[in-house]
Amino acid sequence: MAKYFDVHPDNPQPRAIRQAVDLVRSGGLIVYPTDSCFALGCRLDNKEGIDRIREIRQLDSGHHFTLVCKDFAQLGQFVQISNALFRSIKAATPGGYTFILPATKEVPRRLLHPKKKTVGVRIPDHVVVQALLAELGEPLLSSTLLLPGEAEPMTQGWEIKETLDNAVDAVLDSGECGTVPTTVVDLSQGEPEIIRRGTGDPSLFE
Repeated sequence: MAKYFDVHPDNPQPRAIRQAVDLVRSGGLIVYPTDSCFALGCRLDNKEGIDRIREIRQLDSGHHFTLVCKDFAQLGQFVQISNALFRSIKAATPGGYTFILPATKEVPRRLLHPKKKTVGVRIPDHVVVQALLAELGEPLLSSTLLLPGEAEPMTQGWEIKETLDNAVDAVLDSGECGTVPTTVVDLSQGEPEIIRRGTGDPSLFE
């Protein structure tokens, strides 16, 4: 049965954040709110957690996982960013963007796109996620909580708890999340390519 944390959206309770991070550190899979949608998250090296995300979402091997990072410095440890792209990415973070970039050796191979050796990264503009990431001290491996056959992500924490009670270890609820995912920008070839239009203004990369 999943634990349920009712977290204040502006002043998340430190105890709840610590308990959620303890679960992540011990190999747990959590559902947490972001500035776009609810997401599934675990540690980068949690193979079982990654398999559970794939099972919940019924993902194939070509799916781009996202490393949700606290800040630009952390993001730079896991992806290669050219000088030409540095300013444009920094100007768009934190915010509703996911960037696909060539991964560094810090990223486990099983998280990379099998052909391109790329990974998705983002820095969310959300108080609860930032508190989680600060306590954890490393990125959360994440994927939007969009269930198979559904057109939109789930928006209510209590509903997620009921639906995924036996599939995840905890649900953090800080109020309703939106249904619009991030804008995905592929920067792996140098020139920006908009893969998905979402919460971030795509015109910054067009």
